Amino acid sequence: MRFIAVFLALLALAAQPVSASSSPSLWSLEQQLGSLVANKSADIGLAAVDLSNGQSISIRGDVPFPMASTVKVAVAALYLAQVDHGRRSLDDRIGGQSARRLMERMIIHSDNRATDVLLKDIGGPRAVHDWLQQNGMTGVRVDRTIAQLLSARRDLWDSRDSSTPQAMVELLKRIYKGELIKPASRDYLMGLMSRCQTGKNRIRALLPIGTPVENKTGTLTGLTDDVGFITLPDGRRIAVAIFARGGSNRPRSIAEAARTIYDGFTRVLVWPFGSATFNTP
Repeated sequence: MRFIAVFLALLALAAQPVSASSSPSLWSLEQQLGSLVANKSADIGLAAVDLSNGQSISIRGDVPFPMASTVKVAVAALYLAQVDHGRRSLDDRIGGQSARRLMERMIIHSDNRATDVLLKDIGGPRAVHDWLQQNGMTGVRVDRTIAQLLSARRDLWDSRDSSTPQAMVELLKRIYKGELIKPASRDYLMGLMSRCQTGKNRIRALLPIGTPVENKTGTLTGLTDDVGFITLPDGRRIAVAIFARGGSNRPRSIAEAARTIYDGFTRVLVWPFGSATFNTP
């Protein structure tokens, strides 16, 4: 009887019209996130995808937001791609430090100087931008060094150095799938992200204690970002990007959105015929 009930639920789900922004089994989650975002003073965009089955959610996911320091994920990925091809090594000395040490400072502590040292070594912002474009990454652009970005007049709607939430999630997904860097480099980068020391009041803040998270934050005056991976209790990993500009209490908004995403994806039960969402007590 339980199998029949599940099968009928799946048939009903398949008969519903297709959502333009989210997978059908996540429509309830889309509504919850839409309501959450609508009640915040900040301008928020977010996207998330289940890396095991492609189920996705998006709220203003096609709107560009400043990446701030979340761009450091792309910088790290390009350096590691060149390590994969034997052009560089994590033991290379750059500016008096090993690339490994610079990478740690950039990802774990969001060190801007370490980022610009690595960025210069791989050819500057244009090299990162071109690499992303050559790999079919649209919706994301890299234009300036961190020093140039910080010294420029602040404009949170500037299209330079921006990404849509969907583009950032696509970058994370392709890193995870081993399409942009090899699995060993992916594991190294995600290991660094798991040790992120910045923005503990964002994605990580409201998740259940012990939830595995690999993330990278971004911060400018009036802007708060957090992107990365969340692992669910059943082992599924979700790639998430949440950007917030203007308004107030942006870190709390990101934390609430991340918890809503965690709960929503956890409620989606994966079956051989697809996915279905069931309410839990």
